[in-house]
Amino acid sequence: MPTTLHRFTITETPAVAQAIDIAATTWPEIQNDRAALLRRIVEFGSDELQKHRVDAIEKRRALIRAGAGSMTGVFPPNAAQLLKEEWPE
Repeated sequence: MPTTLHRFTITETPAVAQAIDIAATTWPEIQNDRAALLRRIVEFGSDELQKHRVDAIEKRRALIRAGAGSMTGVFPPNAAQLLKEEWPE
């Protein structure tokens, strides 16, 4: 069927075949359509990757929040001004 969308060719290696077979038991309503199963695997994987990305961002933010303010008092209140005074104008 003609399309303007990108098409991809995937060889059904043993690993790909195993993934499709697992998907067939997960989504029995399309178990006889290996191409549809492969598309579903890609969509499912995309959703999982997005969740992983969101989790990673939240973990990073939590670490930043945990460390926020931990260096209070290490530098004198006028530290920035003292550094600026070291440089010629």
